[in-house]
Amino acid sequence: MTVDDAAEIAQKKDADLALSDALSSLAAFDDRMSQVVEMRLFGGLSVQETAEVLNVSPETVMRDWKTAKAWLLRELSRSKSE
Repeated sequence: MTVDDAAEIAQKKDADLALSDALSSLAAFDDRMSQVVEMRLFGGLSVQETAEVLNVSPETVMRDWKTAKAWLLRELSRSKSE
């Protein structure tokens, strides 16, 4: 393993930790938005499938998805600047 490889692995772990922290904060702020992100991002569910699981409309899922992405981007930008 080279120094560059080790640095790349460390950066990925830092990014994973930052995302995990941001998702935890999102869950504390709005649990349903957090569930939408987990289902769409990690579960690979479509908008329709997510809506069915959460028993909400597809429009609600899209609204939560867009809001959550903006919220997470803000949180991850903050953690980068610290």
